[in-house]
Amino acid sequence: MPHFPTIIAKKQETYTQKDFHIDFECAIMLVACHTADRKPRYHCCPRGKGVAMPNLSDISVVLPSLDPDTKLIGVIDGLIEYGFTDIILINDGSKPEKLHYFEEAARHPEVHLLHHEVNRGKGAALKTAFSWFLQNRPDALGVVTADGDGQHHPADIKACALHMMETDRLVLGVRDFDQPDVPFKSRNGNKITSFVFKAFVGMTISDTQTGLRAIPRKDLPTLSAIAGDRFEYETNMLLATKEYGIAFDEVTIQTVYIEENQSSHFRAVRDSWRIYKLIFAHFFRYAASSLLSACVDWTLYVLLCAVLHTDFFDGIALTSLCALCARAVSSLLNFYMNQKFVFHSGENVWKAMLKYYALALPQLLVQILLTEGVYMLLGIEYAPLLRGLVYGLVMVVLFIASFLIQQRWVFAKKKEN
Repeated sequence: MPHFPTIIAKKQETYTQKDFHIDFECAIMLVACHTADRKPRYHCCPRGKGVAMPNLSDISVVLPSLDPDTKLIGVIDGLIEYGFTDIILINDGSKPEKLHYFEEAARHPEVHLLHHEVNRGKGAALKTAFSWFLQNRPDALGVVTADGDGQHHPADIKACALHMMETDRLVLGVRDFDQPDVPFKSRNGNKITSFVFKAFVGMTISDTQTGLRAIPRKDLPTLSAIAGDRFEYETNMLLATKEYGIAFDEVTIQTVYIEENQSSHFRAVRDSWRIYKLIFAHFFRYAASSLLSACVDWTLYVLLCAVLHTDFFDGIALTSLCALCARAVSSLLNFYMNQKFVFHSGENVWKAMLKYYALALPQLLVQILLTEGVYMLLGIEYAPLLRGLVYGLVMVVLFIASFLIQQRWVFAKKKEN
């Protein structure tokens, strides 16, 4: 039996955009809503089968725009054709010669136009729209953010909206970067960022740079309050889903690059630095917490070795006692800092502590055995500082493993149902 995504690809190749907007569209598009492991999320019966169809009037489409061209009008016309009745368009301080595009867009009764007098950035534009939506659309279910340059097909915007309405979860419209027509810079940039997210934050995201996101109303107050006014805001939004336990799904969308993405206002060096700075900050907070705890641990270990060592009390017995006493103090400090300042865990403190020490005690045992094993292997005469050096080197080796386990298990956020 052909895989669902294969069927979708064939349909998209066979039918024109206009033909695609017919009765079986709902069934086709919602079957495409699947996770990164390519399992379909859910199905939706086509019209005429006795199933109530979602009402897109409950969804607002948010379009931030800076210095647009004719593609903006095409995007708005496409959204209206696909059933959207509320479009929030934000002019983020565009040049005077570009204002006529906004005036033309505002002639559509479905469009509400917001203005920034000066360019404040995509993040600021999104937050302006979210604030306006929360104040003026009290009965709406949520928003879908999209780009105004035609890189998000209305069918994909609709698919994300329908999936969000069905699940009440945040939805990311993700592109397939393995397609041959994807620009080299975009393909590799996203893969690197996805790897960094996985390695340093513990999040698996197929498309970290997607601007197509369907956000339920319940999540907008939280996501509106996070930092960032430019492209880094979208990265902060992804990080916030982990910090606040906001569950999200991925929906595969068409990969469209118009004119090699030349219309994008993304500044490669400056905006990339802002994004990676946010991602690495999470890891470096953990590194700082671990470094402080390690200094306390190492200092106590060396002092205890110097005080307690005798001709009759040496070897693994000395290593074990000194390491256990030092770790008892440093682990409490490390647990507190990791819970409060690194992972921002809201889990019950005793439950988190139980899991923390379920990791810390085996880690301590491994550290004792490795420390004593290296010390015996080198055959070096006893010296507190040398023993401390070996102890510290082993601690560094275990550092990364401990970070990954704490991130994914000890202080993992409980996702929304």
